[in-house]
Amino acid sequence: MNAPVDLHECLKPRIQPRPRDEAVEQRALAEGLTPLQARILAGRLAGHEGELGPLVAPSLRHLAHPERLQDARRAAERIAQAVTEGEHIGILTDYDVDGITSHVVLRRTLNELFGIPENRLHSLIGHRIHDGYGISLPLVERTLALSPRPSLVITADCGSSDEPRIARLRDAGIDVVVSDHHALPSEGPPASAYATVNPTRDDCHYPDPTIAGCMVAWLVMSLTRSVLIDWGVLESSTPKLSPWLSYVALGTVADCVSLGASASNRAVVAHGLTLINRMEAACWRTMAQRLGDDSVPFDAETLAFQMGPRINARSRLDDPYAALHFMLAADDSTAARHLETLDQDNQSRKAIEADMTETARSLAMAELEAGSPLLLVLLEDGHPGVQGIVASRLVQAYGRPALVLTQAAQPGMLTGSGRSIEALHLRDALQRAHDLAPHSLPRFGGHRGAAGVGVPREAVEDFRQALLQAVSEQLGDLELAPRVFTDGELEANQLGLHTLDELETLGPFGREFDAPLFEGVLRVENLRPVGADGSHLMLELSLGAVSVRAIWFRALTPGEVPAFEVGDRIRCAYKLNRNRWRGRESLQLMIEHAEPVEG
Repeated sequence: MNAPVDLHECLKPRIQPRPRDEAVEQRALAEGLTPLQARILAGRLAGHEGELGPLVAPSLRHLAHPERLQDARRAAERIAQAVTEGEHIGILTDYDVDGITSHVVLRRTLNELFGIPENRLHSLIGHRIHDGYGISLPLVERTLALSPRPSLVITADCGSSDEPRIARLRDAGIDVVVSDHHALPSEGPPASAYATVNPTRDDCHYPDPTIAGCMVAWLVMSLTRSVLIDWGVLESSTPKLSPWLSYVALGTVADCVSLGASASNRAVVAHGLTLINRMEAACWRTMAQRLGDDSVPFDAETLAFQMGPRINARSRLDDPYAALHFMLAADDSTAARHLETLDQDNQSRKAIEADMTETARSLAMAELEAGSPLLLVLLEDGHPGVQGIVASRLVQAYGRPALVLTQAAQPGMLTGSGRSIEALHLRDALQRAHDLAPHSLPRFGGHRGAAGVGVPREAVEDFRQALLQAVSEQLGDLELAPRVFTDGELEANQLGLHTLDELETLGPFGREFDAPLFEGVLRVENLRPVGADGSHLMLELSLGAVSVRAIWFRALTPGEVPAFEVGDRIRCAYKLNRNRWRGRESLQLMIEHAEPVEG
């Protein structure tokens, strides 16, 4: 453990300018970007030496050919064989948004483009609570019980760490083609898989290892289309998979893969948003109707904070098939019926999340007071489907990596989800913890920023100590606190929609390419609590002669009084937001954090 800390100081958010890469800023200016745009890029592309054009103006022409994915040709030919010979095919995917959108890509391609009838396609999606992540044993049993049994199973967004279950399927005569993007175990790709397509493989030559699982699935099926055309099974006029990039965009944003230096991810999200905003599919139309006319056109934040949580909520609390049916709905009434289910689940998820977060925060206090660089919380009565969100809340509040454990369906086991800070590679830390105490971590997987674990109850303290050592080795003496990184200050004459227009040309924004966030000292001209419980603040702020409206969501706990009043100056971190109301637009500031200016 580190030395005890001043808890008040530990929990105080630090508003600080984002480090900027001067070389990137100068290149951006030389390429014709405005000083503000160059500043934004310089704060997000540190060390980037490649072209800025593919990132600033995303285009599908920057996508690498799927042949560059190791095993992609072998996978495509096996799928093409199954199509040609009329085999039954299982589609096995994860239950989150990346998994569901992958499932839609696979199923629509096989059915609508390759002509496989519905009765030869079998959807296999695990139940988060009863089955667990990936190719779980219950999913294997379900697959083996199908009649007729599929002779090929295609995975998406899972499978890289599931060798024992893949071996069981192989021994039963079922070929497994794994398409995934999660980090591989130290022993490498699953030996029993017919093919493993994963851009994170050491021997993979695909130039972008950050693509989401749905993108890997899209590339594999695109290559399969080419194989089927080469074999003469499909006409060369068979439509390409481009329309499915709407689903890939949603899965990419919701899975929080990099939108920074990834030309591929930026291209598919930008193109996918164009497709989505045509509103040609029932799922997009009904979501727009639910969110209201002012929500259109959708942007990456709509996908991340409106669509993604609703789809994830279903798999967190119940089985995920309603989410799949919503995405595949052929008409608006069917889509609306399934969306109502997703919306109800999302409301339930919010209530459960609030209770669990309150408990987790109180349990984290002892570790914070001891100066621990890691928050590991066991919620005995917690819902396993909401662990990851609660871990995110702890990271946001305390600026430390956090892992939340709850009881697993398997007796004697705990299941957990973790979220990390920028300075810590969580998946690598878990690998190190496994190496230190393998008995305490029999199962884990994930990414740099998020991961899942299975921990035997009797070994939880051994796991805590092993992970604490692994985290400490990575972080060293780094000072840990909640941090709000900003892009500096704006002048009064920049507080207008013209600045927002200038910034929006740099989108899409997302993980590792955050939406612009500014800081400044502004005067409070008016304020009032709003919302059912008075937890939000509506403000009128001024900078010089310019006055602007602002909203600060979750600024207060119910009954709390603001720390400032009319006439005070506050230092705040804020985003520029386009407020639409009855067809009119105005600028609104979205406050992320604010504090009174002393004196």
